[in-house]
Amino acid sequence: MKKNVSVLFMLAGILFAVNLLIANILAVKIISVGTWAAPAGILIFPIAYILNDIIVEVWGYQKARLIIWTGFAANLLAALFFSLAVVWPAASFWQNQSAFATIIGNTPRIVVASLLAYLVGSFLNAIVMSRIKVMMKGKEFSVRAILSTLVGESADSLVFITIAFAGSVPWKILAGMVLTQAILKTLYEIVILPLTIIVVKWVKRVEGVDVIDHNISYNPFLLHKI
Repeated sequence: MKKNVSVLFMLAGILFAVNLLIANILAVKIISVGTWAAPAGILIFPIAYILNDIIVEVWGYQKARLIIWTGFAANLLAALFFSLAVVWPAASFWQNQSAFATIIGNTPRIVVASLLAYLVGSFLNAIVMSRIKVMMKGKEFSVRAILSTLVGESADSLVFITIAFAGSVPWKILAGMVLTQAILKTLYEIVILPLTIIVVKWVKRVEGVDVIDHNISYNPFLLHKI
């Protein structure tokens, strides 16, 4: 039996993956946010969690699981080819190898930290979003959007910062970095929430879909269950 592919679902998945790729490149730069310092990826990375919320809210956890793994594959592929491009001998007339390696050539430790943090945070965000929707019988989208982001972003920040910087940065500073990122990303979600609500309502109306995840498995590896 032939399955129809939702154009909006496909676009949401593409935007999700592209968002992650951009965030990982921007993360090389540390920016100042008032008195706080944070990777520049914070400018766009929270949008991935907003897209995650939209996908779970409209199409359900099982569809979100597929998108999360697709985003992971895209980031892994990018990391591999970025590394290949860095080690590949540069043309004799090209003088920007050092700058290129600084921006693109993340250390293996940073890559592992980023990929693991992404998986943990994204799946926790999707699971919390799905479970609260079931508990609230589809109501109170704002509550579950904020709570799921707080849980997911906190876990993401904790895993990434711990793996990437443990041993090289004092634990007190690490804790501050985790707290700062979790707060900033959640505030981002709250500020943009009115727009998220408009988008969710529009997508539900266009798609004619509003999935509530009754009797499903939250096993992240059941990719055939879509």
